[in-house]
Amino acid sequence: MIRRLVEEVALFLLPFLLFAGYLALSGRHPHDKAHWEGKVFRLTLTGLVLAILALVATGLFGERHRGGYVPPHMENGVVVPGQFR
Repeated sequence: MIRRLVEEVALFLLPFLLFAGYLALSGRHPHDKAHWEGKVFRLTLTGLVLAILALVATGLFGERHRGGYVPPHMENGVVVPGQFR
């Protein structure tokens, strides 16, 4: 679950990181507030769209389990891990 949350946050932050990289490569200082004014809304919107598209793609193309889940249990003194059947 945490991995999925980290992936979504990374996709949201990707436009900001790319823009900061662009500013650094073009010789401008990325920490200067003047370069970010007027672009934060578009970067936020782009990040949200990327995160939402990733969630939709996961829902459409993600792995599906057809059977029910059998929780971990003991058989002959050995723990059998949980699994989908």
